[in-house]
Formats: sequence, C-alpha cells, structure tokens
Amino acid sequence: MNKTNAPGRRVLVTGGASGLGAALVSAFAARGDRVLATDLAEQAPEALPRGAEYLRLDVTSDDDWTAALARVEEAWGGLDVLVNNAGVAAGGRIDHLTLDDWRWITEINLFGVVRGCRTFTPMLKRQGSGYIVNTASAAGLIHPPTMSSYNAVKAAVVALSETLQHELAPYGVTTSVVCPSFFRTNLASSLRGGDPAVEASAGKLINGSKLTADEIAAEVLKGMDRRRPVILTDRAGRTALRAKRWLRPLYDRTMRRTAEGVRRRVERGGPAAKTGTTSTEKHA
Repeated sequence: MNKTNAPGRRVLVTGGASGLGAALVSAFAARGDRVLATDLAEQAPEALPRGAEYLRLDVTSDDDWTAALARVEEAWGGLDVLVNNAGVAAGGRIDHLTLDDWRWITEINLFGVVRGCRTFTPMLKRQGSGYIVNTASAAGLIHPPTMSSYNAVKAAVVALSETLQHELAPYGVTTSVVCPSFFRTNLASSLRGGDPAVEASAGKLINGSKLTADEIAAEVLKGMDRRRPVILTDRAGRTALRAKRWLRPLYDRTMRRTAEGVRRRVERGGPAAKTGTTSTEKHA
C-alpha cells in the first residue's frame, strides 16, 4: 500500500540533529510517523521527539549508508520517505575558492544526496511506492554572485531530483526537491574561514531573516502533501524565481548590483588578499 501521505510512515532524515533536519524530524513525528534521524553529531535519546530514533550517518560514507539500509530493513522492513537533507553551506569569490573547497562541498551536498538515492531506490522500486525528498536551496534556482560552489551543487541537486521525478514515477515513487531561502538557524555563528567580503553579506542575510526552521519544515510537509515537484518554502524564493523567469533585466541588474557591492567593500576594506570559504554544517 502507498503510505507516503498516510500517518505512521517510516521516514529517514539525514542531517536530523539540528536546523531544518531537526525541525523536519519533529514535524514528521508530530504526525505520528516513525522517524530515523541521522547525523554526524551525537544525539541523546531524550533529545528526540516521541516516535524518533537516532543513527549516526556520515553521508560521504558508503559503509554508513549500507548500515542505514540494514537498520531500516531490520527494524521496519521498508521505507516510505527518504529525506536527503544533510549538507553544508559555503560562499566565496571564484578566485578565492580552492579546488579542495569545491571537492568538499560537492562530496557532501551533491554526492551525499546521490548516495542516499542510490542506496534506497532499489528498496522503493521493490515496494512499488515511496517518496524521495531532496533538500536543495533557492540558490539551486537563482544564482547570486560570490556563491559559485554552493549554487553549482544545489543546481545539480535540483537537476537530479527532476530526473528522478520522471525516472522513478513508473515504479510508484515520488520525488520532490526543497528550495528554501535563508532562514534563522545556527548558520551565522558557525561561519568559518575565509572571504570576509562574503562572510559579512551572508551573515546579514541569515540574521535578517524572519523565518524559522519550524516554519520551513511545515511548508515542506505541505508541499509533500500536494506532491509538488519543487517545494518553494517562502515568499522571497518565489519572488526571486518569478523575477528571473519574467523580469530578467531586473533580475540581472539586481545580481550585478550585489556583485558591485562586494567589489566596493573589498576595495574599501582590503580583504581581497585573504582566501577561503565560509561554511556550516546545515543547510541555509
């Protein structure tokens, strides 16, 4: 039976220890779903909502994904919803990002999602049902300057998800991609490294948001209920995407003003000699 919208679903969430992942774990559990929250961080059982369990999972580890599949098969005999949410956020000008920076974010944000989909797709096909939800970002649809590595991997997650929407539909498997804008999380306090001109603007965007992770999670579940292929969780993301599609000259001018602002800050403050990325352990 297809249970992807019914209560009591079997749900696995990566990156489930904090931020949007933790909010999603709570939202699913509140609906009466059984949830396996996974993350790199240690999680005390008492920190989890009723109906949730915890498994340490590094999304870059094939062995950890194999262990997660074995845990799901043994405990539940199947899976109804796979949420590939774990990821990192980064920013930096193209001449300040190293190839190691690119490899790092690609391994986590793109191949982490690919590994999750590859691990559980055979099970979902055998069941003839299931729901894959991949967390990307509004940056996967609109592409601000100074975020080339983040934009690129998030756009790849959007493309992967659209591909699977069509590829897995004949097997009864639904796929959605979640594209939130900035929302309040621990991101700003966790920025590390790098490119001061970008770090300042990123912190302003994050701290200035009025949205919470719980609000974003609620929108994700609404989008899943409606089987939306692309789940836009907030007005800012919807407005930016409409501008890109229908008001392209305005969109381009806005992006170029943003890039010009970075250039002027660099010239005033002289941080161009520094290199690196800004990063955190959960999505923004």
